[in-house]
Amino acid sequence: MQLYHLKKRWKFFLFIGAALISLFSLWYTNRLVAELKLEEQKKMELWAEASRQLALEEVDHGEAMALILEILRNNTTVPVILTDDLDQIVFHRNIPLSRKEEGLQLQRMLDKMKRYKEPIPVQLGPDDFQYLYYYDSTLLIKLQWFPLVQLAVVFVFMLVAYVAFSATRRREQDQVWVGMARETAHQLGTPTTSLLGWMDVLQMKEVDEELVGEMRKDIERLQTITARFSKIGSRPELSPVALSQVLRDMVGYLRRRSSTLVQFELELPREEELELPLSRPLFEWVIENLCKNAIDAIEGEGHILLKVQRQKDKVLIDVSDNGKGMSRAVLKTIFKPGYSTKLRGWGLGLTLSKRIVEQYHGGQLTVLHTAPGKGCTFRIVLPGAHSL
Repeated sequence: MQLYHLKKRWKFFLFIGAALISLFSLWYTNRLVAELKLEEQKKMELWAEASRQLALEEVDHGEAMALILEILRNNTTVPVILTDDLDQIVFHRNIPLSRKEEGLQLQRMLDKMKRYKEPIPVQLGPDDFQYLYYYDSTLLIKLQWFPLVQLAVVFVFMLVAYVAFSATRRREQDQVWVGMARETAHQLGTPTTSLLGWMDVLQMKEVDEELVGEMRKDIERLQTITARFSKIGSRPELSPVALSQVLRDMVGYLRRRSSTLVQFELELPREEELELPLSRPLFEWVIENLCKNAIDAIEGEGHILLKVQRQKDKVLIDVSDNGKGMSRAVLKTIFKPGYSTKLRGWGLGLTLSKRIVEQYHGGQLTVLHTAPGKGCTFRIVLPGAHSL
């Protein structure tokens, strides 16, 4: 559980870092946009002043006209419309037009400019005014959109990097688990075989048969566990198995090794016996993990129900308990590797169970419903069911 919360903390810090970088990018780009807007406004005001000076008799018209022409020559991006007192268009520049609807397009652009900003008045005489309208240049518009494009690119890059990193980390974890499982199976194999030999020796020495029988059952259990670990990482062979027999055997095994305060109930379809393609050692592991989690959740006296239902060509297996249940926060993380509410354990039981059901058997393992203090129900959905 500590490992899982540590990973969540690192993700949170990475998210905060990315958010700060994005906010700084937005702030800096908006600052550039504001400066560029001010420069364009000054350019338009300078043009208006030059036009006003041109109308005065005492000004050198050649110099004023040269100034206007220089400004016009340098303005290749800012859309401009100059109107007279009657709101008639006198001049325009940097406005893309089509020949068919030139007048209509100019009028639409003029209306857009009027909504955008107040015009710059150009006084040509005592009662003679012209009005200069302008809009953001294409460069400024592109710059305004640039932060959003930049954020989208950063987001896509982070998403791809996260998916790639998660996939790589998942493969590494898989390799570690597979190696650990196979090494465990290898280490268990030798002493288990040796114990079987010693059981034969005990039988020859006429040791209590009941004691020898119980010891043999435990050794056979060790062999089952060894078989389970040896199958991790490889595609197991599925063979038709009577589901009710598997569940009865597992409930019997768990009853003998659980507190008498925990009551087990098995509810099977009465009308038919269901047969499923299963890897029995691995599927038994799933049932055992779910029931042991239920026992831990009960914490004393309680009830565990295993209910089987037929749904067309699928089988639903619900494992319910009346234990302490789970909150929504815990519910989101229970299938994550390394998450555990117990002081002991690696937090791999439910992760491996989900993998066994979904990857090896083509089914689903989900939490059907749970709430704090109201118990929990896990649901297994398995395909390929048919009646015997």
